[in-house]
Amino acid sequence: MKTYTYSEARNRLAEVLDESKRGEVIIRRRRGENFAVVPQLRARRSPFDVPGVVRGTTRRELLAAIRESRSRRRSSRRAGC
Repeated sequence: MKTYTYSEARNRLAEVLDESKRGEVIIRRRRGENFAVVPQLRARRSPFDVPGVVRGTTRRELLAAIRESRSRRRSSRRAGC
Protein backbone atom coordinates (compact mmCIF):
# COMPACT_ATOMS: atom_id res chain seq x y z
CA MET A 1 0.00 0.00 0.00
CA LYS A 2 1.42 3.34 -1.07
CA THR A 3 0.53 6.65 0.59
CA TYR A 4 0.66 10.05 -1.08
CA THR A 5 -0.07 13.49 0.29
CA TYR A 6 -2.82 15.41 -1.45
CA SER A 7 -0.30 17.66 -3.20
CA GLU A 8 1.82 14.72 -4.37
CA ALA A 9 -1.23 12.90 -5.69
CA ARG A 10 -2.43 15.99 -7.53
CA ASN A 11 0.97 16.51 -9.17
CA ARG A 12 1.48 12.83 -10.01
CA LEU A 13 -2.06 11.71 -10.79
CA ALA A 14 -1.14 9.38 -13.67
CA GLU A 15 1.41 7.61 -11.46
CA VAL A 16 -1.11 7.32 -8.61
CA LEU A 17 -3.68 5.74 -10.94
CA ASP A 18 -1.12 3.29 -12.35
CA GLU A 19 -0.01 2.41 -8.82
CA SER A 20 -3.63 1.72 -7.82
CA LYS A 21 -3.74 -1.09 -10.41
CA ARG A 22 -1.05 -2.91 -8.40
CA GLY A 23 -2.53 -2.26 -4.98
CA GLU A 24 -4.44 0.16 -2.83
CA VAL A 25 -3.25 3.77 -2.80
CA ILE A 26 -3.99 6.13 0.08
CA ILE A 27 -4.18 9.90 -0.31
CA ARG A 28 -3.78 11.82 2.94
CA ARG A 29 -5.05 15.36 3.40
CA ARG A 30 -3.62 17.89 5.84
CA ARG A 31 -6.41 17.41 8.37
CA GLY A 32 -5.65 13.70 8.57
CA GLU A 33 -8.43 12.48 6.29
CA ASN A 34 -7.46 9.41 4.25
CA PHE A 35 -8.93 8.37 0.92
CA ALA A 36 -8.36 5.05 -0.85
CA VAL A 37 -7.91 4.90 -4.61
CA VAL A 38 -8.86 1.59 -6.19
CA PRO A 39 -9.49 0.88 -9.86
CA GLN A 40 -13.04 0.21 -10.94
CA LEU A 41 -13.26 -3.21 -12.51
CA ARG A 42 -15.44 -3.72 -15.53
CA ALA A 43 -18.07 -6.27 -14.84
CA ARG A 44 -18.92 -8.57 -17.70
CA ARG A 45 -22.64 -8.77 -17.26
CA SER A 46 -25.53 -9.20 -19.56
CA PRO A 47 -27.59 -6.08 -20.26
CA PHE A 48 -30.59 -8.25 -19.39
CA ASP A 49 -29.27 -8.91 -15.88
CA VAL A 50 -31.60 -6.36 -14.32
CA PRO A 51 -32.08 -6.05 -10.56
CA GLY A 52 -35.64 -6.76 -9.60
CA VAL A 53 -36.20 -9.66 -11.98
CA VAL A 54 -37.24 -12.65 -9.91
CA ARG A 55 -34.60 -15.34 -10.08
CA GLY A 56 -35.69 -18.86 -10.69
CA THR A 57 -38.02 -17.90 -13.52
CA THR A 58 -37.25 -20.01 -16.52
CA ARG A 59 -36.83 -18.74 -20.04
CA ARG A 60 -40.01 -20.55 -21.07
CA GLU A 61 -42.01 -18.87 -18.31
CA LEU A 62 -40.74 -15.43 -19.31
CA LEU A 63 -41.50 -16.00 -22.99
CA ALA A 64 -44.98 -17.34 -22.15
CA ALA A 65 -45.69 -14.21 -20.08
CA ILE A 66 -44.56 -11.97 -22.94
CA ARG A 67 -46.70 -13.82 -25.47
CA GLU A 68 -49.73 -13.68 -23.17
CA SER A 69 -49.26 -9.95 -22.64
CA ARG A 70 -48.96 -9.32 -26.37
CA SER A 71 -52.04 -11.40 -27.18
CA ARG A 72 -54.09 -9.48 -24.59
CA ARG A 73 -52.97 -6.19 -26.09
CA ARG A 74 -53.88 -7.30 -29.60
CA SER A 75 -57.32 -8.52 -28.53
CA SER A 76 -58.05 -5.30 -26.63
CA ARG A 77 -57.16 -3.26 -29.73
CA ARG A 78 -59.52 -5.34 -31.86
CA ALA A 79 -62.36 -4.93 -29.37
CA GLY A 80 -61.89 -1.14 -29.34
CA CYS A 81 -62.14 -0.79 -33.15
